[in-house]
Amino acid sequence: MKKLIIISITAITLFLLSCGSKKEGENHSEEKENSEEHHDEHENPSTAMLTAEQMKSIKIELGGIEKKQLTASLKANGILKVPNQNRASVTALLGGVVKSILVQTGNPVAKGQVVATIANTSFITMQEEFLNVSSKTALSELEVARQKELQAGNAGALKNLQSVESELKILKARKMSLQKQLELVGINANALTSENLQSVINITSPINGIVSNVLVNIGSFVDANNPIAEIVDNSQLHLDLYVYEKDLQKIKVGQTIHFTLTNNAGKEYDADVYAISNTFEQSTKAVAVHAMVKGDKLGLIDGMSISALVSLENANVDAVPTNAIVNHEGQDYIFIVTDAHSEEEHHDEKDGHGDHDEKGHKHEEKGHDEEGHKHDEKEESGHTEEGTTFEKIPIRKGTTDVGYSEITLLKEIPANSKVVINGAFFILAKMNNKGEGHQH
Repeated sequence: MKKLIIISITAITLFLLSCGSKKEGENHSEEKENSEEHHDEHENPSTAMLTAEQMKSIKIELGGIEKKQLTASLKANGILKVPNQNRASVTALLGGVVKSILVQTGNPVAKGQVVATIANTSFITMQEEFLNVSSKTALSELEVARQKELQAGNAGALKNLQSVESELKILKARKMSLQKQLELVGINANALTSENLQSVINITSPINGIVSNVLVNIGSFVDANNPIAEIVDNSQLHLDLYVYEKDLQKIKVGQTIHFTLTNNAGKEYDADVYAISNTFEQSTKAVAVHAMVKGDKLGLIDGMSISALVSLENANVDAVPTNAIVNHEGQDYIFIVTDAHSEEEHHDEKDGHGDHDEKGHKHEEKGHDEEGHKHDEKEESGHTEEGTTFEKIPIRKGTTDVGYSEITLLKEIPANSKVVINGAFFILAKMNNKGEGHQH
């Protein structure tokens, strides 16, 4: 009987120990699942963080959502032109040998600035003749005064007075002619003496502008009809758009044109229509529409081909550069700079601690081994990493042209948010790699 009681007690004890072990295993499994679930919630799949070094290496550029007239517009091609009154050829009124060239192609020049110098013996001859005529004119003036005195005293003949007066008029006309010629070639006749005759004259720019071409060399002889250099003033740069007859009625003076260079669509420029031609271009059978370029003209050169949109209405839409839009699994996105990632991590961490009761907290502390402690330290270290957080925002893409695309936000974002306009693809790739890592 005593043996039977001992066996029963032993069986009951083993049963209770088995149940306790099973329950402890279930609690440990549940705690592990909660830990994994908390870790999954800790990472925001719609954000990614980049350090300053990473942003620099992949050339991240930030911009904003702009207002663009991308709807109800007419596309046209054209060419940049400078009006003839804003281009000039630098020439010498008299031929000569080029002594010096003081500018190079691309140099800015001001009106009256010396571009080159030329020499010719005819310059010396003109100055010599001017000095001779000036002396004769002064002598003739004295003779006229003397004849007038004789005539007043009835001591001279009227014929002599008339003769010297006629000669004086001829000399004055000749002197004035030589003086104007000298001034045209850049020599100050009023300051001219026999001691300061010039053999070299300055050739100056007739307008403000940029030297587009230098056509002579030092030592070459240039005739009066041959240009020495060409100057272009881009301040009045305009573009000629070629519009076909079927679209001509859509164009009106004052409409805004957005255009980019055909070979470099990275920057957009604006122009306003100021005139519409009333004749067809023989080569294209299109009508030229003239528009004045506004704002910064840096990088624009006479003769460049352009692609343009003529706005047919004043409706503005939200738009970003097309490079700012990425597509993932059939959905279009943009990236904005946000602090939501770091704030959410901090919030989750706080909530996670708040959900533990005293018993669970003690159990967790008791259950942590050395490896888990190291993992927590690593997590805390990750929290202190500094960088810029980017959030993926879903959008609906609309009209695309001249490097911009219309967008409709499918999620509200703060006003004046900074948008990634270059490098969005790399952020998406980093975000996808992060997601694959968590799944693994």
